Amino acid sequence: MAEKVNTNTLMKRLFKANDLSSYLQGNEGQLHSPDFCALLKDLCDERKILPARVIEQSQIERTYGHQLFNGTRRPSRDKVIQLAFGFGLGVDETQRLLRAADKSLLYPRLKRDAVILYGLQKSLPILAVQENLVKYGLTMLGGANHGGD
Repeated sequence: MAEKVNTNTLMKRLFKANDLSSYLQGNEGQLHSPDFCALLKDLCDERKILPARVIEQSQIERTYGHQLFNGTRRPSRDKVIQLAFGFGLGVDETQRLLRAADKSLLYPRLKRDAVILYGLQKSLPILAVQENLVKYGLTMLGGANHGGD
């Protein structure tokens, strides 16, 4: 198996490459998106928590949540964030989960993202984050809109 290379090294190799094909072929074992389902399983194993409990704590509908865990459904960005709260993840782990799902990272310049980031940093339960989103007239996680933005 090829030695794992960090992202900065890959970036340098990409910019030094004479052509894209040689970069892609020479770094084939390093180029991949983390498998979202595998990451969910790993998080369950690390935290010794069952998927059903994560789904419940995420406030995601049960059937839909299990489809996310088994890979038959692709999550929206909000569902990934809800899962992060269900796992009790911090900011960095949530960003990693968003990357694995190919979703945009949380960005503190966006008001809604700032509320979510604050909740993650302070280890607030998802209900408290939802209440803050409503309080500031932002769309709740999962899509319910309770005000303008």
